[in-house]
Amino acid sequence: MAATSHSTNEAPYELIYWHVIPGRGEHIRLCFVEAGVPYTDTAFTEGGMDVLQAYISETNTGNELNPPPLAPPILKHGDLIISQTPNILQYLGPKLGLAANGGDDIFRINALALTALDGFSNEVHNCHHPIAIDLYYEEQKEESLRRAKDWVKNRLPKYLGYFERVLGGKASKDGPWLYGGVLTWADLVLFQTLDGTTYFFRKAVAAAKTSGKYDRVFQHYEAVKARPRIAEYLASDRRQKYSNYGVYRYYEELDVVAEE
Repeated sequence: MAATSHSTNEAPYELIYWHVIPGRGEHIRLCFVEAGVPYTDTAFTEGGMDVLQAYISETNTGNELNPPPLAPPILKHGDLIISQTPNILQYLGPKLGLAANGGDDIFRINALALTALDGFSNEVHNCHHPIAIDLYYEEQKEESLRRAKDWVKNRLPKYLGYFERVLGGKASKDGPWLYGGVLTWADLVLFQTLDGTTYFFRKAVAAAKTSGKYDRVFQHYEAVKARPRIAEYLASDRRQKYSNYGVYRYYEELDVVAEE
């Protein structure tokens, strides 16, 4: 008989992620925070990095239910062990009350979250590592500057414009949220990715904000930031600071505005 998973709603949620950066694990933390659901986090537990390293070790071959994860973030919930940020979010959304009406809405919400992760996370990361992940930024500075200039000119307005249309569209139910008139995990993803992008591209995002072209997007950002549990979390020591590690970094020479 094939093995089946026995994870239950009563099982504790365990987040396995790095201890030095907010990174991609932050999307998952924000979901738990907004929902008011307890979880453990290896970033803040003694021996947490040993736990993480054991999961991603080349000697880990998984078990009869779970293949080994390649990299964090990793979520353990009962017998279930899954990785990949969008995968974890799609799993948690319905369980945490962040999936509108459920059903097919899950896939519509996931599409919005994936778009934010593409534009404001993956593409932004590639601005400081455009040639190779395994090369230091200092080894690809010229290419990074070229990529950054192109990104703020062409890609930043593309993604801001897209989410402005979403927030003004019928499926948003007149806002202030992206889908269905209620806050979902896609709203938290958009907030976090735009927050990180603002840290990276301070001048370009400030110019976009003052342009008046994306008022709904920036109002959305402030609305998420003002959620009581989110606001408390952001002001706490649990909210890790950005640094020159991970997805979002600040290099003065890359802090450019769009060229005419």
